[in-house]
Amino acid sequence: MCELHESGIEWIGAIPSDWSVGRIGGLYSLRNQKVSDIDFQPLSVTNKGIVPQLETAAKSNAHDDRKLVRVGDFAINSRSDRRGSCGISAYEGSVSLINTILSPNGEMNPRYYDWLFHTVQFGDEFYRWGHGIVDDLWTTGWQDMKRIIIPIPSVDEQEKIASFLDKKCAEIDLIVSDLQSQIDAIEQHKRSLITETVTKGLHDVELIDSGIDWVGQMPQTWISIPNKYLMYKVKNICPVYDGEDILSLTTNGVIVRDLDAGGKMPTSFDGYQRIKPGNLLMCLFDIDVTPRCIGLIKNHGLTSPAYSQFVMKEGAYAPYYYYYYLMVDYTKELLHMAKNLRHSLTEDQLGAIKAPKPPYDEQVEIANYLDAKCEEINAIIGEKALQLETLEEYKKSFIFEYVTGKKEVPST
Repeated sequence: MCELHESGIEWIGAIPSDWSVGRIGGLYSLRNQKVSDIDFQPLSVTNKGIVPQLETAAKSNAHDDRKLVRVGDFAINSRSDRRGSCGISAYEGSVSLINTILSPNGEMNPRYYDWLFHTVQFGDEFYRWGHGIVDDLWTTGWQDMKRIIIPIPSVDEQEKIASFLDKKCAEIDLIVSDLQSQIDAIEQHKRSLITETVTKGLHDVELIDSGIDWVGQMPQTWISIPNKYLMYKVKNICPVYDGEDILSLTTNGVIVRDLDAGGKMPTSFDGYQRIKPGNLLMCLFDIDVTPRCIGLIKNHGLTSPAYSQFVMKEGAYAPYYYYYYLMVDYTKELLHMAKNLRHSLTEDQLGAIKAPKPPYDEQVEIANYLDAKCEEINAIIGEKALQLETLEEYKKSFIFEYVTGKKEVPST
């Protein structure tokens, strides 16, 4: 192992004694040629590198407002909210003006610097050199970026490190991919279990047609009934904020917004409503972009006027209908009915949509069964998600230690 010495640069720390440091501007030159995306293939700069323009990318009619990218150039998004979006281009094309395009100078191994520029530590340093009014509009231009100091190993060492990280990180990525596939399969099993249970019940009984397309057949002792006979909307407007918890509807349910962990306090409480445990919370606006449209309220607090709070009528059990509408939300059935431009439903439209109504005791039985099963499944998913998180953190640390020479590439 080569002896280490302090680089004198805080974000880099110690490096091998035979390495040097230098500014990015000495290694790269700026390519700042404007071109048209009609003449040059439009590309996107992502955290997975440079790819053909994504369907989700914001597009403009100003076709000439693009920057030229040549094969082998390094492109990096200058905005802080796109941290980690960078890479070596395998394409000739054009990218958004918000990106900085760099052409390598002299002899180097660009793959080594690609690994270095993807580290969290470089991302923090890149951000530190930026300017802006607010965090999410913070940008780091070339005039500042070129002054950032980075480690400079020999070209042979750059090649060794890049090749080693290519191989080892590919192995880690395979494990990550396998774990993610396992999580996806377990999540799909949970969805299937919920669908089967809320539409067919827990007992082997004769089935009849429900008359509801996404339900199909249901037990003969159940009925199909419009939602307006199952629940009604309430809106308990909050006249003044008095320190209550702020609740949000998320993919993890109706949760208390953690203001200490970066959750934002509303700028205004106009229209905010008090909500009560045991009621349903639904999002009926912009259903096409809402990650989750249904939640079961478990805490007192305040929530956005964008949500609708429903109280169950006699004979309807909120936890059963939470699971039922969770099933509906998985396949976005409500979205198919929201035909207006805002992809939204009114209370009356929701009230007219039919839902199954099992006998009340069965609703309770189904909800209790799914509570227990989903708790077991979520524990397994949580364990695998923790493994994923651990692997991702290990990979980040692993890369940084090798690109800064704190660990030496094995000779075999």
